[in-house]
Amino acid sequence: MPRRGLILQTRTPWLLLGLALLCSLVLFMYLLECAPQTDGNASLPGGVGESYGKEYYQALLQEQEEHYQTRATSLKRQIAQLKQELQEMSEKMRSLQERKNIGANGIGYQANKEQAPSDLLEFLHSQIDKAEVSIGAKLPSEYGVIPFESFTLMKVFQLEMGLTRHPEEKPVRKDKRDELVEVIEAGLEVINNPDEDDEQEDEEGPLGEKLIFNENDFVEGYYRTERDKGTQYELFFKKADLMEYRHVTLFRPFGPLMKVKSEMTDITRSIINVIVPLAERTEAFAQFMQNFRDVCIHQDKRIHLTVVYFGKEGLSKVKSILESVTSESNFHNYTLVSLNEEFNRGRGLNVGARAWDKGEVLMFFCDVDIYFSAEFLNSCRLNAEPGSQKGFWLLARFWLWNDLSISVRFPDHWWI
Repeated sequence: MPRRGLILQTRTPWLLLGLALLCSLVLFMYLLECAPQTDGNASLPGGVGESYGKEYYQALLQEQEEHYQTRATSLKRQIAQLKQELQEMSEKMRSLQERKNIGANGIGYQANKEQAPSDLLEFLHSQIDKAEVSIGAKLPSEYGVIPFESFTLMKVFQLEMGLTRHPEEKPVRKDKRDELVEVIEAGLEVINNPDEDDEQEDEEGPLGEKLIFNENDFVEGYYRTERDKGTQYELFFKKADLMEYRHVTLFRPFGPLMKVKSEMTDITRSIINVIVPLAERTEAFAQFMQNFRDVCIHQDKRIHLTVVYFGKEGLSKVKSILESVTSESNFHNYTLVSLNEEFNRGRGLNVGARAWDKGEVLMFFCDVDIYFSAEFLNSCRLNAEPGSQKGFWLLARFWLWNDLSISVRFPDHWWI
């Protein structure tokens, strides 16, 4: 027994070695079977087989050439399409230029009037007839009124800015600036080349030459847009050495500018009755009278003041302030109405308006906190007519807010 175990111990290493060799042989044969088959004539690109490498590169070059030819064909097709679109745009621009010339005829230009299609002009005039620039419209309340916005050569005042410190638009957008410049130029063309139906006469300068207006004579303008009809423009021009204003109304019915009217406005005899309801606030009234004396008495001189005072307290102080202004400035165009009632602004304005008995007058309702200038008074005269319901432009600056401007204009059909 011990001898047989010794024999097994002697053969065990050899058995293990044989098994290892057998496994290695099987693994080697498996690797040979799994290896990819190679063609005897094949060769790697750039290797020993030079012939196959040339064919490969030729095929690659041919494929790239076909790709670039396809790309070039596509670019040529796009270029042709762009040329066609450019030609169409040129035709549209030519058509727009012709329409612009037609619109120029509509506001007073004399060239090529016979080229304007009658149906187009009829449509444009029908839009003007429908707009509030020609006729009024019944509105349920003041909230239905489309407000005007004002502009000068340098600024545009917008109501949409709200009660902020700077309601003017700075800087003015380029599209809006170009629009307003075009409108001013059209207004100058109307004034300098009037038609026979214009309500104005050709004026002559100091040397007898024809009076020509330019953009420096533009004072102010107002505009508003009716969404379904067009934009209305009211323009005012004035020479420094003349008292009359030139008033031009234009309308853009979502097309060329059209002239509505052109007239002269004389405001030299227009008196403004400033009506102020007041109660107790004597210090504010003293400050108001200081501005009133500087602007209305010393500069404008065509003002009447009506003060409607509520209550007894402070009445003597108000009388003293008015008497002081009278003695200093020799101003007697004022009326003081005393009411022993509680303060009511509507009641005060009504009483102040009825206290005037000297004929037609332009009435300006204001509070004691309002500060105004001589230019504002002229704006009131330009945009209102005594004895009519024509609305007026309201542009005021308040003491309560520094440099605050509020702009409101009521159309002809709505009044307060």
